[in-house]
Amino acid sequence: MDKLKKLKGILSDLESTVVAFSGGVDSSFLLKTIKDTLPKKDILAVTAVSDTYTSSELKEAKKFTKSLGLKHRIIFTDELKDNNFTKNPTDRCYYCKKELFGRLSDIAKKSGFKSIVDASNLDDKKDFRPGTIAKEEFSVRSPLQEAKIGKTDIRKFSKRMNLNTWNMPSMACLASRIPYGRKITKDLLKRIALAEEFIKNAGIKEVRVRYHDDIARIEVSTKDIKRFFNQKFCDKIIRYLKSLGFYYIVLDLEGYRTGSLNEILAA
Repeated sequence: MDKLKKLKGILSDLESTVVAFSGGVDSSFLLKTIKDTLPKKDILAVTAVSDTYTSSELKEAKKFTKSLGLKHRIIFTDELKDNNFTKNPTDRCYYCKKELFGRLSDIAKKSGFKSIVDASNLDDKKDFRPGTIAKEEFSVRSPLQEAKIGKTDIRKFSKRMNLNTWNMPSMACLASRIPYGRKITKDLLKRIALAEEFIKNAGIKEVRVRYHDDIARIEVSTKDIKRFFNQKFCDKIIRYLKSLGFYYIVLDLEGYRTGSLNEILAA
């Protein structure tokens, strides 16, 4: 069966749903497909705002839901109040998702929605994802995984649907830039966000600034690595990141890859 047809079959069985909507590639594709499958009145997109996300993500989420004419609710989550999260254990993601899905569950119950869905895709199963446990605890479904749809499929279908998110860089919680065991603070998240925003404004579309105490390890796509051969470009990046408190600025020659801080767990 065609994957998209299978997905729509899964979505039609939801009756009504609360959608965990970040505004990224995956959740935008999922939300559009839900909108094409269920009546608008039966869909509520919910976007969480916190210190672990950038302001640009909220802006994109608002713009996208408005273009679809869907109900959109913004909630504020405060993971930094939870010591289990800020201590940054290997299952940090569980506490973040527990906070989010708990809030979505309350919204669904109070508003009479039958289900809750998120945009986890098939490729997410390849990485270490302790948040999956929280998903199971609150009966959150992942229709993209159920339909065996991965990131390549999502970009292909999104392009076919003329969604301008089809080639958007992947997004992830800012806490994913901080090695396990290093305490997560508001100041540290802000420094990382500012560093990444500066590099993006310099013309690098996809970037991660991984924090290693005095070191900022920059990951960019392999095609953008050559940009750093220009000393003038490097000097601009170095000056700004040092102004944020980083002493050493390094470029990861392997380039950007999802969940690189989990590589040490595999090792």
